[in-house]
Amino acid sequence: MIEKENMSLLFVCTGNICRSPTAEGVFREFLRRNSLEKSMRADSAGTHGYHVGDAPDRRATAHALRRGYDISALRARQVTRADFDAFDLVLAMDRSHFRFMEGLCAAEHRHKLKLFLDFAGIEEAEVPDPYYGGSDGFEQVLDMVEAASRGLVDHVRAHLLRVST
Repeated sequence: MIEKENMSLLFVCTGNICRSPTAEGVFREFLRRNSLEKSMRADSAGTHGYHVGDAPDRRATAHALRRGYDISALRARQVTRADFDAFDLVLAMDRSHFRFMEGLCAAEHRHKLKLFLDFAGIEEAEVPDPYYGGSDGFEQVLDMVEAASRGLVDHVRAHLLRVST
């Protein structure tokens, strides 16, 4: 259990240019809308370094912006072992990311690993990779990310209530 006032979380996908920056941007906006941005730190990373330093995919950026989420300033990075010390929750977009991170992190940090869609009430569900598809895939990702972000905001609120009492 996390016993501190502020929480930090990391969203992880493969290259950190579609799903995880979308999740980071949407979640940050949900925090802002709920006046929780000072209680939470969010970041994103990729399991692989294919796109380190790159902006999110232009399609992800365009679809997010149409819904009011500006992710254009985000830059891709690769997840590191140090991230498991730095973050309270590490949220995988799919099971392959989850398995990769299980192998990367020390045993004492495995409790921090979760599938992101668990917070949408959809256990064992995965956010599909829209990279090789069309516009519908980016819209589906946004729908799923918004649903999970709502549940994650509720989780953050509950955590803050536990810590403050």
